[in-house]
Amino acid sequence: MALYFVFLHLTLLLYFSYPTNAQYFFDPVVNVSTTWINNPSSCPSRTFLDGSAVRIIFNRRVSFYTLLGFGFYSCGNCTSYQLSVFVYNADTFLTFASVIWSSNRNNLVRDNATLEFTQEGDLILRDVDNSFVWSTNTTNRSIVGLIVTDLGNLVLFNANNSIVWKSSDYPTDTLVLGNKLSEGQRLIASVSKSNSTEGLFSLFVNAKGLFAYVESNPPVSYFEYSVSEPKKRKDPSYMIFMNGSVTLYILNDEQNYPDCTYLVPPASSIQFLKLDIDGHLRVFESEKGQVADLWQPFMDVCGYPLACGNYGICSLGQCTCPQLISNGISFFKPIDDRQPNLGCYETTPLSCQAPQDHILLHLEDITYFHLTDGINSMTLERCKEICLGNCSCKAAFFRYLESETNGECFIQNDVFSLIDNAKNIDDYKQLVFIKVQMMTNGVHSPSKPSSNVLFQTHGIKVYIIIIAGLSITVTSYVIWKKKRNVSDKSINYSDQLPGMPTRFSYKDLRVATKNFSNKLGEGGFGTVYEGTLTDGTKVAVKRLYGLRNMKSSFLVEVETISSIHHVNLVRLLGYCVDASHQLLVYEYMCNGSLDNWIYSRNQNPTLDWQTRKKIILDIAKGLTYLHEECEQKIVHLDIKPQNILLDNKFNAKVSDFGLSKLIDREQSKVMTTMRGTLGYLAPEWLTSVITEKVDVFSFGIVVIEMLCGRKNLDFSQPEECIHLLSLLEKSAKEDQLHDMVDKICEDLELPREEAVKMMKVADWCLQNEYSERPSMSVVVKILEGAMDIEVDLASKFSSALPASTTVVAWSPLLSSVLSGPR
Repeated sequence: MALYFVFLHLTLLLYFSYPTNAQYFFDPVVNVSTTWINNPSSCPSRTFLDGSAVRIIFNRRVSFYTLLGFGFYSCGNCTSYQLSVFVYNADTFLTFASVIWSSNRNNLVRDNATLEFTQEGDLILRDVDNSFVWSTNTTNRSIVGLIVTDLGNLVLFNANNSIVWKSSDYPTDTLVLGNKLSEGQRLIASVSKSNSTEGLFSLFVNAKGLFAYVESNPPVSYFEYSVSEPKKRKDPSYMIFMNGSVTLYILNDEQNYPDCTYLVPPASSIQFLKLDIDGHLRVFESEKGQVADLWQPFMDVCGYPLACGNYGICSLGQCTCPQLISNGISFFKPIDDRQPNLGCYETTPLSCQAPQDHILLHLEDITYFHLTDGINSMTLERCKEICLGNCSCKAAFFRYLESETNGECFIQNDVFSLIDNAKNIDDYKQLVFIKVQMMTNGVHSPSKPSSNVLFQTHGIKVYIIIIAGLSITVTSYVIWKKKRNVSDKSINYSDQLPGMPTRFSYKDLRVATKNFSNKLGEGGFGTVYEGTLTDGTKVAVKRLYGLRNMKSSFLVEVETISSIHHVNLVRLLGYCVDASHQLLVYEYMCNGSLDNWIYSRNQNPTLDWQTRKKIILDIAKGLTYLHEECEQKIVHLDIKPQNILLDNKFNAKVSDFGLSKLIDREQSKVMTTMRGTLGYLAPEWLTSVITEKVDVFSFGIVVIEMLCGRKNLDFSQPEECIHLLSLLEKSAKEDQLHDMVDKICEDLELPREEAVKMMKVADWCLQNEYSERPSMSVVVKILEGAMDIEVDLASKFSSALPASTTVVAWSPLLSSVLSGPR
């Protein structure tokens, strides 16, 4: 019998071992000057039963059954990979591997990508085309080797065996034993099991407690452990994952006692804490699977935002769609009858082109996981009017204690899972109204003139817009089509217009995008999907929302956008328009958007200074073209890192410069909120006429973010640090701006003199008075060294809107803002 077990042990070791030419398979330490290529000949491969695969650079056996690996991991398509640390079991017939850390989950690499551990001590990942993807940014820090620890941390160390860099400082969605989640860091769940990119759910710690958020407009918390009041402290707060517990510390100067502790079963194998794809915070073990769902004692399953998907109604964990029917029309159906937890879709999508056909239908005995930004002292009827008057509103929640004439109104721009409230979970009486699109004879009724138009004269319409009970008279400029005499009747939709980009059928683009399966991003105008044309060209396909019955104006704008050519603007390759679909086909930018590269919480590397400078100059050149070199100026109105895309050589290109004009041309008469994104808005949005200088202000914000490696508005920061511009102004007032610049230069390895010069450029762009800001062409000259900043600048950065601002104002737009070039 003893010989049998010896034989079994040797058999298992041989079965799960690797070829002898796999140099680092069981070697726990790797030295500098080593290179690996993402292919089976360089990295031994393993495929799992769930379709995922790994190509292993090296691994270590931490128990008889459990192995830790470092290498390239693929979710299942085996065409794109993330550099990862993963754990898997030798006794489960290779069922699956669990990724516990990844360097590039938002920017995957392909076959034959290269990982180099340089002589200078930097770990650098490049794609097959040699484009830069990620690095530890540790050049010349005396690093001699790397190792994956027994707990799952990737570590770079020096000759003194001191840790210089470790993966636990850059968490993705997982913590291993001994790891902290500190202020300024986030856990961000993946989209799905087959899509490892950052999803909707995030978890962070700050001076107020522990918070889990779902990304919406605006983001909303669904789990909170908050302290009664923020504490004065010198040390940052953190959550730490230890054997047997997950503990939250909100530190102050007097004590370091834990504020909250969640008990976890003691680890018997590798254990890790994960913010899962459904928003749950779970603990897993390599040899047992899930061992704890930390919030289960405090949260019902229906309390999670996507327990039943969008619009789904959750009742004791069971999911159904709203039973809203009018004139025989059922307004919601399940996305998949066999998987009701995936949510529901609108049988007739909401259209901002036919707002007169919007109605609100009452859902009885329904509540919501979290309602924020309520409007107090509101009547039920006024609450419904506000939702119907705002195209972005998809639902109105109204709650009251005694009378419907005095309650609280909550306007929802996103509708996540709804909760069955038949047992009256809360004390309030609550009414829920879902906005739906009515149809006339099976089609949308034609758009009618708005009933709130007072008069029209010389192409200018004057409206009354009612906001929060106040009547405000505003002016909307109606932009006439100049130098084009195009009518609906003159366009033959079946033919290619001269000078237009390629026209695709909807079927073509559905095939190219694999039925719109690989989402690259989502914005206010639509969702972007990755696609490949029949000739092998990779493209980004934007599927537009709310543009039904607009063929003529859509085609005119497509022609306009396609006529704009500049190396720093994303190029339009084609389009699709038919009875129910409008799509735009853009060139594919393999390095994604700028926000994936400049924020320190992201796993992509901090860009080197030369690349940052070039990106800033590229953005400035693209805006200069839009503002000054087109026949008629275009103002972008939403400059932010998410709208700056990077190609394989990190050339920056401005995106969505024409799409915003298309939306505005048709919707300016119903727009009741300012354009753009909080954190990037110029102060004149609240006070004066809008010009191209709003783009200059937003450009200044982007520059500051690139210098500081963080967002202007970051709610995971301590309260006093949430607003970056306020922090900079405070440092300037206290004569500590130079210290802040020095710290920035140290953290991001920026040359001080050049960083100071770039800070001055941003300062000029952020001036309170828009007339005092430079033009973008002047900015280009300064960046290229052709001129200097000759004006006196006061570091007064607080002109940007504070984080708490609720935008309910109108500011008239100049005609040049809404016009495309002609």
